[in-house]
Amino acid sequence: MRLQEFDYRLPETCVAQEPCARRDGARLMVLDRAGNRTRETTFARIGDHLNRGDLLVLNDTRVFPARLIARKSTGGRVELLLLAREPGEPSGGTWRCLASTTRGLKPGTRLGVAEGFDAEYLGEAEGDRVRVRLMTEDGDSDGAIRRHGSVPLPPYIRRGEADPRAAVDRERYQTVYAREEGAIAAPTAGLHFTEEILESLRGRGVATATLTLHVGPGTFQPIHATDIEEHRLEPEAFRLPEATARAIAACRARGGRVVAVGTTVVRVLEDRSHDDGRVDGGEGLCGAYITPGHRFRVVDALLTNFHLPRTSLLVLVCAFAGRDRVLAAYRRAVENGYRFYSYGDAMLIL
Repeated sequence: MRLQEFDYRLPETCVAQEPCARRDGARLMVLDRAGNRTRETTFARIGDHLNRGDLLVLNDTRVFPARLIARKSTGGRVELLLLAREPGEPSGGTWRCLASTTRGLKPGTRLGVAEGFDAEYLGEAEGDRVRVRLMTEDGDSDGAIRRHGSVPLPPYIRRGEADPRAAVDRERYQTVYAREEGAIAAPTAGLHFTEEILESLRGRGVATATLTLHVGPGTFQPIHATDIEEHRLEPEAFRLPEATARAIAACRARGGRVVAVGTTVVRVLEDRSHDDGRVDGGEGLCGAYITPGHRFRVVDALLTNFHLPRTSLLVLVCAFAGRDRVLAAYRRAVENGYRFYSYGDAMLIL
């Protein structure tokens, strides 16, 4: 299929710049594939569309403050996005990252992040990555990252350097069940859940289970190929506990539905599945790229946000629910003033 088939018109005013006042205050579009019906409600009422015996599978990755603002000795600004520690580094202070610019940087150049906290530029790595060594007076680079790093929001959410909304972002650009630190972006479908909603769903017989996929550049990798099948996703670290594999088997046995909360969950579950719907626990790297024609073996329903046009995320949603049906729902969302992307509204596909 051609990339242009996954395009749609989105006015800039539809892109959410901040979260709703309440996590569960987002709107929810429910798309029923069986009846080809679309209903509109609020996320607070998601329980109306889930059944006793269903299983919600959540991505419990936690976003770390991976964005560092550094300065050259000349005063020039360099933004660093930490991606992964360099393997085999005993101190843990050497990272692969993205840099906003490498102009004027030579190996050994020191960039100042804060008092007593510097980043030494070590040179380019594969692709568009660079290597830096983080140095602190007390040797605690992880502590310095937590103190001086900021949440790496997507570029379509605009923030100034001293934007007062940064404090809100630290809390709200994180799911309430985030546990395993390592992501540079939140699994945004889960941002709408509150502890109260999760507890209410459990009380109604809807079970929950978790897996971890550390969202990295691969999730947002642009599709440059004309034919979408030629695209490849950069693998990301995942862990699927044996307890979650057993929970999925138990859900199947009782006739419940496996509800994936986010496209990251879909990718891991489908990647670790067998033809009979069994799922293997384990950990490693997941580079699953799901396109129309994929036979879904595990996931019965999907909760997700509204995604950018011409992206692998939208392609996955179209693979799950059908391109024409999804794009029609997106057009309806635009017409009805839904909020799009990370801080936006949600869609439940049944």
